[in-house]
Amino acid sequence: MSAPRRTYRAVWNGTVLAESDRTVQVEGNQYFPPESVNTEFLRPSPHTSVCPWKGTASYYTVEAEGKTNRDAAWYYPDPSPAAAQIRGHIAFWKGVRVVEADGPDAVPGPAKGILARILGRG
Repeated sequence: MSAPRRTYRAVWNGTVLAESDRTVQVEGNQYFPPESVNTEFLRPSPHTSVCPWKGTASYYTVEAEGKTNRDAAWYYPDPSPAAAQIRGHIAFWKGVRVVEADGPDAVPGPAKGILARILGRG
């Protein structure tokens, strides 16, 4: 019997940037599958960096609620074979909180259904 998957949520400036129970943890960072990320808050950045074993990382600037967090998300579009499991997955830093969705540090997720309509978000 396997342990239940943990769901992680990435939040910055009160905005949920990503949520998934299929993150990949590498060096203490949760890498979110691309389909779990709210890309409307991400803008491509020209910044890159190189990891000796993962390869070249590309970055996104996060924009939410009128604020900008430069280069706060990164991903490996073409990682080395040793890091193939994180190809295209997105990780966050620079003040973006990544927490267990149901853990003690959880922050509310996006409003859905009737709640979204009541709040004028649906």
